Amino acid sequence: MFETTLSAELARRIGSRVEIATATNFIEGVLTSVSTELVIAVQVSGYGYGSGNTVYISLDAISFVRIPSTAA
Repeated sequence: MFETTLSAELARRIGSRVEIATATNFIEGVLTSVSTELVIAVQVSGYGYGSGNTVYISLDAISFVRIPSTAA
């Protein structure tokens, strides 16, 4: 149920910079696509393998999403 609300809100934010945390990862990137099950972002920071990587995140794996105030 919550995934539907989250995907709808994130869909309004496509093109915005986001910070997404899962149990094992922290992704800073630009939101490029959202479906009812998946979020896709392009990394913009040096975490993980570096910037420019496309990251696919299952909605049910997301712990939190932060949208920096400069991205609003």
